[in-house]
Amino acid sequence: MTATSIKDNLIAQVEKLPYDLQLRVLDFVKALAPKGVEGKSLLQFEGIIPPDDLQLISKAIEEGCEKVDIGEW
Repeated sequence: MTATSIKDNLIAQVEKLPYDLQLRVLDFVKALAPKGVEGKSLLQFEGIIPPDDLQLISKAIEEGCEKVDIGEW
């Protein structure tokens, strides 16, 4: 089956559904679609955060995110 015939078949099937089910199908298809961007498109931002800020961020993560409070729950 070609991509065009799949698309046409899908459209034909969705058109048979009531509106509320069409919305459910749309939500489902959106959930299947990839999210975000490719990593290489983020390379333009490489080096934009000053090294001193990166060290502060790392320190904050180490101090605040790596602790387990057993009595918390």
